[in-house]
Amino acid sequence: MSSSPTKTDLERIYRKYNRRAHVHPDPLEFLYGYDALADREVAGLVAASLAYGRVAQIFKSAGAVLAVLGPAPAAALLSVPPEALSRELCGFVHRFATGGAVCALLAGIRKVLVRHGTLQNCFCTHFKAHQKTVLTALSGLVEEVLAGAEGDPGHLLPLPRRKSACKRLHLFLRWMVRKDAVDPGGWDHVPPSKLVVPLDVHMHRVGRLMGLTKRKAGDVKTAVEITEGFRRFCPEDPVRYDFALTRVGMRGDGEFRELFRKV
Repeated sequence: MSSSPTKTDLERIYRKYNRRAHVHPDPLEFLYGYDALADREVAGLVAASLAYGRVAQIFKSAGAVLAVLGPAPAAALLSVPPEALSRELCGFVHRFATGGAVCALLAGIRKVLVRHGTLQNCFCTHFKAHQKTVLTALSGLVEEVLAGAEGDPGHLLPLPRRKSACKRLHLFLRWMVRKDAVDPGGWDHVPPSKLVVPLDVHMHRVGRLMGLTKRKAGDVKTAVEITEGFRRFCPEDPVRYDFALTRVGMRGDGEFRELFRKV
């Protein structure tokens, strides 16, 4: 039989993998190039929105969009005419997403910046401290971006109310809220205790192996169940082990045997 990891095991994996040296390849790398929080949050939402498909294509696509926005993405969205961005992104394709979808996303972000000043301010407008997770606040942020989008961002910006796990959006929140050797943080008004795990196939597998969920569907209910399970190990930061455990999952069965030792 297999033994489920203890907190000691999880901390060991965290210390081993939660380092900048293990970040590549990950779109999180793009955020390290921005000192200003306003720029980092815009770059983060763009990079997270494009974080699907082959890694090489993710880097190429996110890099292309961020290059158009330049070294100060937030200021660029507020100053560069939408028509100019549209011309720059003409012909852009990332799997099923076109330049038009990216421009719609950028237009929505711009409207939020005009109204709230920052994405964090918008998020906090919808955030309620008594709620157990960030789900309501995340829905509010997405709805405001979509309301300001001049066009359809399509699947670049999923709607949390449709019960999707919204892995890329929760990945974005992890980057912005947590602060350690890997996650740059900056959203200090949002406690890490409210985050939900970014549910991908690796984290779903870990959650099932650890007995944190029995569900097969990779939806928001499963993400919340797994988050609740990790809250038992680290109530103040249930997403603490996400990066490290995802690295274990990506490295294959040998690493899984190290974590789920045979007894």
